[in-house]
Amino acid sequence: MSKSSGVIAPRSEAEAFFKANADVDSIEMIYTDFGGVPRGKRLRQHEVMAVYESGRMFPGSITVVDITGQDTVETGLVWEDGDADRSMKPIPGTLVRTPWGGDHAAQFLVDFYELDGTPHDLDPRHVLGSVTDRFTADGLTPVLAVELEFYLVDPRRARDGTIRPARPGYSRDTPRNVEVYGLRELDDFRPFFDALYAATDVQDLPLESAISEFAPGQFELTLRHKPDALRACDDAIMYKRLVKAIAQQQGLEATFMAKPFADQAGSGMHIHVSMNDDQGSNIFASDDPEGTPALRHAIGGMIGSVGDAFALFAPHANSYRRFKANSYAPVAPTWGVNNRTVSFRIPAGPAPSRHVEHRACGADANPYLAVAAVLAGMHQGMTNKTDPGAAVVGNGYDRDASGDDKPPSNWFAAVDRFHESKLMRDYLGERFVDMFSVVKRVEQDNYFSVVPTLDYDWYLRNA
Repeated sequence: MSKSSGVIAPRSEAEAFFKANADVDSIEMIYTDFGGVPRGKRLRQHEVMAVYESGRMFPGSITVVDITGQDTVETGLVWEDGDADRSMKPIPGTLVRTPWGGDHAAQFLVDFYELDGTPHDLDPRHVLGSVTDRFTADGLTPVLAVELEFYLVDPRRARDGTIRPARPGYSRDTPRNVEVYGLRELDDFRPFFDALYAATDVQDLPLESAISEFAPGQFELTLRHKPDALRACDDAIMYKRLVKAIAQQQGLEATFMAKPFADQAGSGMHIHVSMNDDQGSNIFASDDPEGTPALRHAIGGMIGSVGDAFALFAPHANSYRRFKANSYAPVAPTWGVNNRTVSFRIPAGPAPSRHVEHRACGADANPYLAVAAVLAGMHQGMTNKTDPGAAVVGNGYDRDASGDDKPPSNWFAAVDRFHESKLMRDYLGERFVDMFSVVKRVEQDNYFSVVPTLDYDWYLRNA
């Protein structure tokens, strides 16, 4: 498995932290599962030092829990080996205070390892590391940022169980207008944003601009690019946890669901990627707005792989409600320059900033797995010099999606295609593809075993 993700934080890192933060005595150890859900333990300070020395044992079944946290026994990885322990080990640079947790709280992220020290092949972070290793072997470094949209909603459900956008503290009215890029909407939730930025400064997360997005209560903040895909995804994981925690502290709820409201915009995860050579120069940089041949080959690879990877870009039943024409969520494997109607956009800007924005993922995707699939497509395209075809000019929603590149239109088709993909098996690992597919198929069975109220509305009297 991966060399790049197998870097373990040294004991000296924890020693330095506790020397500067001697009062901290409630520390959360966080592992990120298939669904991007943080799971782990809360430790005392003296226990943390032991983790940095030799790791912490944890049941191996955590690698194959479903989105609800239930064991997926169908994987054969629960009872068959007695739910044996593996070892969790700390990720460098992730031991930080958590201001929302009180005056004495902190957290750190962990990777999963076999007892012989081998990186666990079902750990999403190690899966990503195995892809970045291929770029390293080619003398290349992906420079990457993850951009996430989310909604602030009222934590209290309506009587019918539905949700509604959060209300500003001064108002009893639920916001109804879109107000895209509205500054008043940022002002309405200033206490949330002030607390959010203060916490990111404490955690040294590179959080930058905030905007009001294309729906009431929807926002997007940007994370700065990093020449380290693993660390950029660590930032995204820490950021999502921080947003949810600060929202709860402020009496709100933050959700990264792909489509929380049927009549409003969905939430995406946009992945921005450029590529440095071994001298630190961006090989996509060009005065041509379409970039260099290497950039176009990378886009060609993403176009050719998007269908195979769609189960990672849209991993849940709700994910597929986001994809509608004229919604800013792409519906075809198209590319273009300065064009938000396509799946793969080359943003406008000076030559040194030339990069591609991958727009297909929902905000509900696991950042490690989504980025692994994006980079796998890029690497294949660059290796094989794949032609992306002509760039789209104008409305990309007018282009029909057809052929092998067409993304699956539903959750079942996406998982089936992912399971059969030779490309995903090559880059992400045979066992990972098999186990992820089993977990998703069990989730599908459980999801569709529930009879929704819509069934009664449509069929109770008329069937």
